Amino acid sequence: MSELLTAAAAAGPLAAGWSVHSLWLRRRIEAARRDPLTGLLTREIFGRRARKLVRGGAVAVVVIDLDRFKQLNDSYGHAAGDAVLQTTGRRLIESLRRPGAVARLGGDEFVAVFRCPTPSDLSWTLFDLHELLCTPVDFDGCPVRVGASLGAIWDDKRGAVDLSALMRRADEAMYEAKPTGGWCIADGLAPVMTTTNGRRTGRPGAASPAGGTR
Repeated sequence: MSELLTAAAAAGPLAAGWSVHSLWLRRRIEAARRDPLTGLLTREIFGRRARKLVRGGAVAVVVIDLDRFKQLNDSYGHAAGDAVLQTTGRRLIESLRRPGAVARLGGDEFVAVFRCPTPSDLSWTLFDLHELLCTPVDFDGCPVRVGASLGAIWDDKRGAVDLSALMRRADEAMYEAKPTGGWCIADGLAPVMTTTNGRRTGRPGAASPAGGTR
């Protein structure tokens, strides 16, 4: 019995060391899965989760690009730009509280895939999300204004359409919205609706003015 107690006592520090090492390793692995600035998923991890979501039912794919971001960096400095990117990432996560995945594609471009039961639900989500992303960001006590252009597509074919194809269509819709700084849903799979400078120009389920969508 005494030998067992001695062995257990000797193994205690070793077990504790392995426990600390395992915790450190898990944190390193988790950090590798995240963008170091925003804490959002890396492309690889996002791709895995997004494909699983697409195969599981109706989803929305949204591509987001910040407007006038270069001018913001030039006017306020890169520290302000970083603050805007961090805030954008946090707002995306907070506003899309449902099964989904959000990533920073690079620079000031983001992508989100999330459960979305109906096209109308996507319309209202984009309306609210655009307003949130255009809310000024506080930097050293000063409100830094930034715009956002959003492109989206709705899909309920459970993986019949490849994720890369959905992202490409959402990206095309984003570039269609870019001149006015609003948002656009790609046609064919959802009602079309855009806004201009945050002001609604259509309503869910209604066609938008010509030239405002793709």
